Amino acid sequence: MNYENIAQEASTAAFEAADKFFQEKLGGVDQYACGFAWVTVYPENKGNTRLGKQERRVLESMGFRKDWTGKAWQMWNPSKYACQNIDTLEAGASAAAEVFKQYGFKAYAGSRLD
Repeated sequence: MNYENIAQEASTAAFEAADKFFQEKLGGVDQYACGFAWVTVYPENKGNTRLGKQERRVLESMGFRKDWTGKAWQMWNPSKYACQNIDTLEAGASAAAEVFKQYGFKAYAGSRLD
């Protein structure tokens, strides 16, 4: 499995979903609620095992960083879409999470208002 390709596929899907939402629903105007969106992945193996360490290296190579709990990994704004509208960013995060799920990751989209 080529993890770099998976990350690129997720990023592309996220950008396309965010752009579609932004253009179709917001008419290309950054308006309404500001916020943040991300993808959270929960590793399958314990972090102090050989498999767990390898799994975490893979997640880091794809652009994930450890979250504040230390038990999950997050990728903030996977679409890299340059806007502040939370709904647009959520659309991108949801699309990215779906791609990661297709490859067997326990991935979920998350968001919060600013």
